[in-house]
Amino acid sequence: MEEITYKGDFEIENIPSLKDKALRINLNKDIYGTFSEIGAGQETVRQFFRAGGASGTIAKAMSAYDKHFSDAIYGIEDDKRYVTEARLRKMLIHEVNLMEQRIPRDDNPNKIFFSYANTVATIDFAKKYKGHGWVGIKFQVEPEGEYSEIVLHIRFKENDARLQQETLGKLGTNLIYGAFYKYNQPRKLLRYLYDHLDKDQLEIDTINFSGPVFKDVDNRLMSLQLVKNGMTDAVMFAPDGNNVLPARVLYKKNILALRGSFRPVTKVNMDMYEKSYEMFIKENKVEKEKTQVIFEITLSNLRAEGEIDEQDFMDRAKLLCSLGQTVLISNFQEYYKLVEYFSQYSKNRMGLTMGVSNLVDIFDEKYYRHLSGGILEAFGKLFYKDLRVYLYPMQNEDGSLTTSENLKVHPRMKELYKFFKYNGKVVDITDFDASNLSVFSRKVLKKIANGDNDWEEMLPEGVAKLIKEKSLFGCESEEIIHK
Repeated sequence: MEEITYKGDFEIENIPSLKDKALRINLNKDIYGTFSEIGAGQETVRQFFRAGGASGTIAKAMSAYDKHFSDAIYGIEDDKRYVTEARLRKMLIHEVNLMEQRIPRDDNPNKIFFSYANTVATIDFAKKYKGHGWVGIKFQVEPEGEYSEIVLHIRFKENDARLQQETLGKLGTNLIYGAFYKYNQPRKLLRYLYDHLDKDQLEIDTINFSGPVFKDVDNRLMSLQLVKNGMTDAVMFAPDGNNVLPARVLYKKNILALRGSFRPVTKVNMDMYEKSYEMFIKENKVEKEKTQVIFEITLSNLRAEGEIDEQDFMDRAKLLCSLGQTVLISNFQEYYKLVEYFSQYSKNRMGLTMGVSNLVDIFDEKYYRHLSGGILEAFGKLFYKDLRVYLYPMQNEDGSLTTSENLKVHPRMKELYKFFKYNGKVVDITDFDASNLSVFSRKVLKKIANGDNDWEEMLPEGVAKLIKEKSLFGCESEEIIHK
C-alpha cells in the first residue's frame, strides 16, 4: 500500500536503529572481526551481542584493563601512556594480525576481516576532567584485500561515567556500520557517526582516513567538515596534511597565533610572523624549544563570500603547509574564544600577532553584546591570561603609520585601551619591512584574476611557483603560462 504524503511534508532521512545496524552486520556471513575496548567497559560489542546473531560476526571480544596485561599484549609505549593514538594503532594492528594467523583462509575464502578498538578515559571521580579517548577500525571490503583505517579522537561532554560508556557504545556501532556501508561516502559517514547521539554528548576533534578505499580522501577537507558540521570548535593539521590532535601539539607550550585569510599568504603575513616570533621568544617565561606557532583561519573568514568554497580552502591550506606551518581551522569569531581554547591546553605565555584593524575591532562593543558581562567579560578572558598582542603597523594613504601609540578606538573604550597599553599587553612590531606595508591578499588575488604579472613579488619565496604549478586561486598552470 502506498504511503500517504502531503505537499507540505518535510523529508526526513530514515536512520537505522543501533540494533538494525548491528544486526545487519551480524547477519552478513562474511563480515568477521574482533573488539578490543579499554577504559569504558565493552559497550560497543554489547550492542552486537544484544542484536542477535553475534556468533557470525564476533571472533573475539576483550578488555585488557590491567596495565601489565595490556603491556604484555600490545607492548609498552615510550611515554608510558595508554590513552593515545599510538596505543590504539598498536591494538588494531595486533588484533588484525591475530585474525589473519588464527582464521584459516582456506576454510573461509569469502571472509572480510575487521578489528575495532578503543582506548578511553571516562570522567574522573572528582568530575574535574570529563575524559577523552581514541576510537578506530581497521577493515577489509573484499577477501584478502588491503586494510583501510579510520581513527578518531573524542572528548566526552557528559558528567556521568555510565552515560559516557553508553555514548561510546553508540559511536562505536555507528563507526563499524559506516566503515562497511558508507565508506564510499566519507562525508556522510562522518555525519552518521552522530546517529542516535547529540553533539552535547560527544565532540570529535580529530579524524584520519587511510587505506585503499580512502585513497581520494583529503584529511584536511575532512577536518573542515568536523567544524562545518558542529562536531568540534577547532581542528588542527600539520604540514604533512594529516589532522593532528590539538592537545598533543599545544600541551604546556608557549603559543604564538596569527589569524588571517591567507588568501594567499603574502610577504606581509610572513613578516608579521617572523618579527613577532623574534620578539616573542625573547620574552620572560618563553622557551624557544617549547614554542608553537599557529596560523589560524576562522570559519567566519572562510564564509566571507557566502558558502564555504572548499577548493579555495584547500588552496590556502596547501600554501601554508608548503611553508611548514601548523594550521588551525576554528569556529571562533572573537579572539577571546581563541585564547580560551588555547588555555585548555597550556597556562604558559601566549602571543597574538595582528594588524591595526584587528585590534580596533577587538575594542568594538558590538561583538560582545551576547555576553552578560559585555566587553569587560571578554577582556577578562582575553587579557587575564599571560597574553601579549604584537601589533603590526598600518600605512595610511598619506604615507604615515598607525601604531599602538596613535590608533583610534571608540571614545568609550579609550581609557580601557590605555590601561592595557600601559600594562604592556599591546606592543608594537617596530623592526618591520616597510616595503610590505602596501601588500594585501585581496590585491594579490585581484592581480592573479586579471592575469597581471607583478603579483609574484608580493609573495614569499616559492609560493608563486606553487600557485602556478598547482593552479591555485584560479591561476593557470605554469605549464600553460610558459607555452
